[in-house]
Amino acid sequence: MPFRRDIIGKMDKSKSAKPRFDFKAVFEPDDYLYFYSDMLTEERTRKEIDFLVRVLNLDRPRRILDLACGYGRHANRLAKLGHKVVGVDITPGFLKIARREARQKRLKVRYIRQDMRKIYFKEEFDCALLLFTAFGYFEDAENFKVLKNIARSLKPGGLFCFDSFNHSSEFIKKLPWERVTEKGRDLMIDRASYDPPTQRIYNRRIVIRRGKRKDKPFFVRVYKAAEIKQLPAKAGMRFLKIFGDWDGRKFTRKSQRIIVIAQKPQA
Repeated sequence: MPFRRDIIGKMDKSKSAKPRFDFKAVFEPDDYLYFYSDMLTEERTRKEIDFLVRVLNLDRPRRILDLACGYGRHANRLAKLGHKVVGVDITPGFLKIARREARQKRLKVRYIRQDMRKIYFKEEFDCALLLFTAFGYFEDAENFKVLKNIARSLKPGGLFCFDSFNHSSEFIKKLPWERVTEKGRDLMIDRASYDPPTQRIYNRRIVIRRGKRKDKPFFVRVYKAAEIKQLPAKAGMRFLKIFGDWDGRKFTRKSQRIIVIAQKPQA
């Protein structure tokens, strides 16, 4: 299928026009799962779960908080391993899918519709997760509030894992770029750029399905490795380690991702 610029319209190249984050549009379940299904494979999820079990000491039943849990990709699999999981997400459609799968597989997972900036658990969990680049959706003060909420939610000694883009990776250095994902006659067009003052990746995403255009703009704040190490301590946790991928390889400047492990102090 040709790149239909007549449908897409004029592409705004202005660096000053920063797109807002349209949460409802970006995380509309039908389009999201349609285009991401080839990426979010069972093999990938299994690798991530194996990493979490190994690194977060999930060798016995734990209480786990999965923030921005989406459609339960991790939460349901962790529950199947015997963990008591609470999944939190703001998108009703994702939670519906997660609950349906949990019922079908007879898994006990508590799913809650809530903004992660507004959760108020207190020392309830042995482990907290914020995965698939779900950290960095807000202004810096609000991103930090999410970390504070997580620190409060953890029991003393509890562990926290989140992942994001590596600020120094080639992925960031090659921005801006345009990428088209095709599925049959449908398109997902990503037009990503990097804004140094805010350290944000801005994506003016357009989805075209069944001949209809949908704009799905969003951004993600990316942090330098030095910042990543300092953030948990400011929020009431201590930085433990960073990894470069879900295979557990050592983090380097060339790593595309950064996977962070932090811990709430015992006292």
